[in-house]
Amino acid sequence: MPIEDLPVFMGVDYGARLAGTTAAAMLHEGSLNIWGCARSQDADEFLLELIQAVRPAIVFIDAPLSLPKAYNQTPYTSDADFFYRACDREVQAMSPMFIGGLTARAIRLKTILSENGISVLETYPSQLAETLFPEQKGYKKDITLLPEMAQQLQELHLIPVKDEPQDWHQFDAQLAWYSGYRHLMKQSTLYGDPEEGRIIV
Repeated sequence: MPIEDLPVFMGVDYGARLAGTTAAAMLHEGSLNIWGCARSQDADEFLLELIQAVRPAIVFIDAPLSLPKAYNQTPYTSDADFFYRACDREVQAMSPMFIGGLTARAIRLKTILSENGISVLETYPSQLAETLFPEQKGYKKDITLLPEMAQQLQELHLIPVKDEPQDWHQFDAQLAWYSGYRHLMKQSTLYGDPEEGRIIV
């Protein structure tokens, strides 16, 4: 299916609120664009304003969008997993509870966007990097490899790239976008329990 026939979608690498580590990627005006949040700029306001301006139908975000199902079960039982969801364990992601503030912000952001008709789905760029580049051990470790990995990713999707990623956060936004592309093309891998929360890669 031509990408022009897919819903408009965005990939987001979601970071701490004022750290300047949040980035977004989206096909816009014929090429893949990257937007980065500046340090000390409110990341949530940045995303809401950007999404309002470019109007994606779907946002694929690198952030937990649900809690472990133990919190939805009463009474609690001692053998329940209060730290990890099934999808977290499958991809060896950090517990949503360890990054509680970011998780709460992400769920709030999803709620706001959903109320405005925009779907928000969870992805995990690190898992996609491992899937696409299993021999590449310098991901997020050696910044000098960033141009090479960005080129390898572009060769997979063949979309003209307007902005080259300047750091791993911007590259992760591109990976989140590519996870969205794979999902809409029915090529993605789904991790976890659909009733608890899934990660799309």
